[in-house]
Amino acid sequence: ELGFGTGLNLLAAWDLWRRNRPSPHARLDYLSFEGALMPAEQAAQIHEMWPEMAELAGELRARWPDRARGVERIGLPDGVTLTLFVDEIAAALPEARARVDAWFLDGFAPSKNPEMWSVEAMAHVARLSAPGARAATYTVAGDVRRNLEAAGFTVEKKPGHGRKKERLEARLMPAATE
Repeated sequence: ELGFGTGLNLLAAWDLWRRNRPSPHARLDYLSFEGALMPAEQAAQIHEMWPEMAELAGELRARWPDRARGVERIGLPDGVTLTLFVDEIAAALPEARARVDAWFLDGFAPSKNPEMWSVEAMAHVARLSAPGARAATYTVAGDVRRNLEAAGFTVEKKPGHGRKKERLEARLMPAATE
């Protein structure tokens, strides 16, 4: 995930994992990046808007990362591990090593966080991706589409949710990972 924020994407993935875990021994490794970690108290105020995730949100906040900068690995229940890079994206992405199957890309428009959507950042997303990896974002900005495509992803506009008319889905083409 690019943009940990309040941890809501982690909570949604964890909830889905909990309901569909393939076996009791299966593990979910969740990798995320955040430039400026918010305090757990601030996250709690936002978590209140999703009472159906109150239990998981409480578990996350009980282990809320405390690093100003650096990498933290946090064990969560249900075989979930959060690895969180707290740093500017241009510094953190090159340091990461992973084989990511699915990405939640930043929820903010490129104009608010241009480094998150740069050609270099999308190239690192591709480098960290497993063959056929998927990515999704609410932004449909032309620069985002072009930068994902330059990194080897095929990109499609899809119907949005709520007030958002459209969103993007992308898939890393096999040639990009060879």
